[in-house]
Amino acid sequence: MDESLKNLGDHLRAKLGDAIVSHDIAYGELTIIAQVSAIVPVLTFLRDDADCQFTTFLDVTAVDYPTRPQRFDVVYHLLSMVKNQRIRVKIATDEDGQVPSVVDLFPTANWFERETFDMYGILFTGHPDLRRILTDYGFAGYPLRKDFPMTGYVEVRYDADQKRVIYEPVKLTQEFRSFDFLSPWEGADYILPGDEKAEQK
Repeated sequence: MDESLKNLGDHLRAKLGDAIVSHDIAYGELTIIAQVSAIVPVLTFLRDDADCQFTTFLDVTAVDYPTRPQRFDVVYHLLSMVKNQRIRVKIATDEDGQVPSVVDLFPTANWFERETFDMYGILFTGHPDLRRILTDYGFAGYPLRKDFPMTGYVEVRYDADQKRVIYEPVKLTQEFRSFDFLSPWEGADYILPGDEKAEQK
């Protein structure tokens, strides 16, 4: 299997040239690193070439590396049912970068690109309807970015007096707890909450 993936990687490098930055085999799949500007030609070739035939578009998502200048990897997964192979295509972009949409090439990419925009804030140029799909219309921020706060910015609740859903700033109901990760069965060196009520022998 690795031999066929290696041959496929070499074939893609030979045919696509500078559009491919690098390729690698990991976890039984070929991973291609492509130029952002060449993502549409690369995926078109993967779909139409007789040696590829990656006609099934499985997913597009992103990975956030906040310390990098190009903090996002946009990751595409494709399947060739004819060749019984999968391929992963990655491109790198930053917060302000725009990625060409592949909806015209693979219509199933529509909602995947909307989800990636909604969760990471990555803009797909040429998308027919790029709006949020999982969060609310007025939602602030992008929840899967590493710098998004764990508690979020606002919380939603239904107010019975106002008879409507209202948004409020997040309020933590308690201070953060400090855990010592000791097992209670091994015995902590302090009195656990509630133990002060027990009879001391």
